Amino acid sequence: MTHAWTRSFHGALLAASLVAGSLVVGGAQAGDYLEREDVQAFVDQAVDETGVSRAQVEAWLGSAEYKQKIIDAITRPAESKTWGEYRPIFLTDKRIERGAEFMQEHGELLDEVAGAYGVSPYVITAIIGVETYYGRITGGYRVIDALATLGFDYPRRGEFFRGQLVDFIRLAGEEGLSMDKAEGSYAGAMGLPQFIPSSYRHYAVDGDGDGRRDLWDSHHDVFASVANYFVEHGWGQGEPVMFEVDINDADVEDLLNQARDLAPKTTLGELRERGVSVPDDAPVPDDFEVMLFTLTDGDDVAYQVGLNNFYVITRYNHSVLYATAVWQLAQAIEGAIEEAVDHRDE
Repeated sequence: MTHAWTRSFHGALLAASLVAGSLVVGGAQAGDYLEREDVQAFVDQAVDETGVSRAQVEAWLGSAEYKQKIIDAITRPAESKTWGEYRPIFLTDKRIERGAEFMQEHGELLDEVAGAYGVSPYVITAIIGVETYYGRITGGYRVIDALATLGFDYPRRGEFFRGQLVDFIRLAGEEGLSMDKAEGSYAGAMGLPQFIPSSYRHYAVDGDGDGRRDLWDSHHDVFASVANYFVEHGWGQGEPVMFEVDINDADVEDLLNQARDLAPKTTLGELRERGVSVPDDAPVPDDFEVMLFTLTDGDDVAYQVGLNNFYVITRYNHSVLYATAVWQLAQAIEGAIEEAVDHRDE
């Protein structure tokens, strides 16, 4: 899921009303949200921000329902697991096999998009494979329910999701999305690539030129949008992503703490100076900025170096587990395709 977590929507009136309402946990049926003062304050702000009529905004919010399952889901995300627990979810034989089949089905289009944007077709495929199992699981929650539930009844992240709700209101006009029928994840992410509304508005692309950015039914739009997202966040064409190192007895705790925001802030040369064993055939020079992180599987701890393209993958979902899964799935799909070609040529 693309998490532009820094995007927010707020106003003095809204903030004040939410302080009073932040302890109110939902249970709202259709129409109930409009009875709340904090929601009415949001309507005022949304109308001002989007230019959509108050009657229309109230009609949409009037259909929204609180969903406890959404609150339950967001409080136990997969990224809270260890790598040993997380990896088997996404790096399965079936997901790899299906990824290879997906690339064979859409190979020409993937190659076209990859050539235009400079983003690996395997990575584009892996993103869709991790997010929605190549379009098979795009989410069963109405987006309006997800964003209302999280925006008004999940104080920890309410401000963020109210901002997403505003962007969803804008999208309804810009892309002709149905506010009543559009479905997505528990966090309001939509389509094959699971773009949240702000990412949909800012990074989605009309790849097929039909005048719409359709992330459900147009594979051209989907592939181009994922590639564009990566390019806009600094993807380096042909650059490596990550590799493993041995820290020996080096004290790297400060570097691990420094990398919690996932941004490369040290250099490969500094790792060497600290006593970290870096492969002689490391794919980048010593002055290349990197970040050091760990992957834990039971008692085993592997130390990994993430490069710029690794950081770009984490812009899609701010997790080293997610980025590692995407990259390893991309490699596995590529390997499966190469193996199939070799067998065919024998």
